Amino acid sequence: MKYLITGANGQLGRALQKEINKSDNEIYLYDIDTMDITDYEQVKSVVINIKPDIIFNCAAHTNVDKCEEDIENAYKINAIGVQNMAMIAEHIGSKLLHFSTDYVFSGDEEQPRIESDFANPKTVYGKSKLYGEELVKQFCSKYFIIRTAWLYGDGNNFVRTMLKLSKQNDKLTVVGDQFGSPTYTKDLAKAAIDLSKTKYYGLYHGTCQGSCSWYDFACKIFELMNIDIDVEKVTSEQFVRSAKRPAYSILDNFMLRLRGLDTFRHWEESLKDYLQEDRQWQNLNL
Repeated sequence: MKYLITGANGQLGRALQKEINKSDNEIYLYDIDTMDITDYEQVKSVVINIKPDIIFNCAAHTNVDKCEEDIENAYKINAIGVQNMAMIAEHIGSKLLHFSTDYVFSGDEEQPRIESDFANPKTVYGKSKLYGEELVKQFCSKYFIIRTAWLYGDGNNFVRTMLKLSKQNDKLTVVGDQFGSPTYTKDLAKAAIDLSKTKYYGLYHGTCQGSCSWYDFACKIFELMNIDIDVEKVTSEQFVRSAKRPAYSILDNFMLRLRGLDTFRHWEESLKDYLQEDRQWQNLNL
């Protein structure tokens, strides 16, 4: 199989590389410095030359706060760039697996969201990602879309931030009124690769099982790492940001479960695995 990954230097791109490299496949890696997905002619030249069987589109404008100020660039990357990938995948007959986000929902819900629930984004980031989803559906027939949330893996993430801060402070404040499902990129990469090998095209949710608040997540990190630190639970109003964070970001892997493809572990089990596998970074940075 020939795989092409955009956003290859990000946390998810790196996780996909590790999972794909476990078997005998060709893998082509691209990031902003080697292919700009917003440049149609550049994308066309690269992708047509490779003719991949599967394209994993991890490239995105993910700075939620910056999107509020940089609206045109958010849509250029999260919508136009995605449309380019979809059009070219369709042209050469490739499968396209595109990653989306929980931010397509309002965050005001009180029950886990399934794929058929009404999307109602409140932020520029969420609106641009939802439009990207719609463009994939319009321009590509062999597509998979996976919405995910609260990702962490090899790169800058909440877990590493908490560990760094614990070395610099005796006390931390963490938001306790936002809820989601911490998701290890390793779990998401495995599920995405398994799905991409099928012809079950469509929209999916993909997050680790269970849910918690950011406060609960932080406390579990410190518990597993045997770090004694005072963690104070605070409200979202005490952390003013340009873009409002969803209060409720819990997704239900409903369609993956119906297809028998929901391989995600409970978030606590995945976190233990990640903390073990991230020892090299911890030894160098803590």
